[in-house]
Amino acid sequence: MPVYEYKCPKCGVFEVERKITDEPLKTCPTCGEPVKKLISHNIGIIFKGPGFYVTDNRSSSDKSDKEKAADS
Repeated sequence: MPVYEYKCPKCGVFEVERKITDEPLKTCPTCGEPVKKLISHNIGIIFKGPGFYVTDNRSSSDKSDKEKAADS
C-alpha cells in the first residue's frame, strides 16, 4: 500500500499508509484539525530488467568487441 504525507498545522508532517482507492484524509487523526496532502518526491519507482543503461547487463564478449573496435 502506498504511503501518503499530510501536514497538520498543530501536529506537523505525518505519514499514513492507505489504499489508492481510499479517499484522502480531511482531518488529522490525532487532533482533528484540517490537513493538507503533500506531494511526495520519493515515489519509489524500481526499473527491473536489462536495457535501462548502456553499461547494464553487457556480456564480456560485447565489451571485448567494443575494445577491439576502439583500438583499430
